Amino acid sequence: MNETRSAESLRPGWKPGQSGNPKGRPRGSRNRITLVALAAMEEGADAIARKVVELAKGGDMSAARLVIERLVPVVKERPIFLALPDTGSAEGIAEAQDAILQAVAAGDLLPGEAATLAVIVEARRKALETQELEQRISALEEKK
Repeated sequence: MNETRSAESLRPGWKPGQSGNPKGRPRGSRNRITLVALAAMEEGADAIARKVVELAKGGDMSAARLVIERLVPVVKERPIFLALPDTGSAEGIAEAQDAILQAVAAGDLLPGEAATLAVIVEARRKALETQELEQRISALEEKK
């Protein structure tokens, strides 16, 4: 009784091209190998941290940089204190943009910070423009 099995009989219930798990892997789930590696690192994390600190104290600059980066993370943003004129008019917005430019030129603001501020001032300009257009349309509708 030598029966040859067809491809369909080897995968009962599934048709070719059909997944055994239609929903897929759950979001955020980790691979088994990753979990094993994380568990191994957790077991030795304290010893590793002590060794890195010891190497840093001994003058290993790579270890020192690693310790410093973990203790004092790089600052991505900082508060900005810049006196801007009133942005309630087109003239005020132009003055605010000029103040931002002058602060960059003087070295008081980084270019990226200035770009962020300029976007905020531009959003204010658009809001004023929208408000003004709405007032004009309302006035024209009242005249009719």
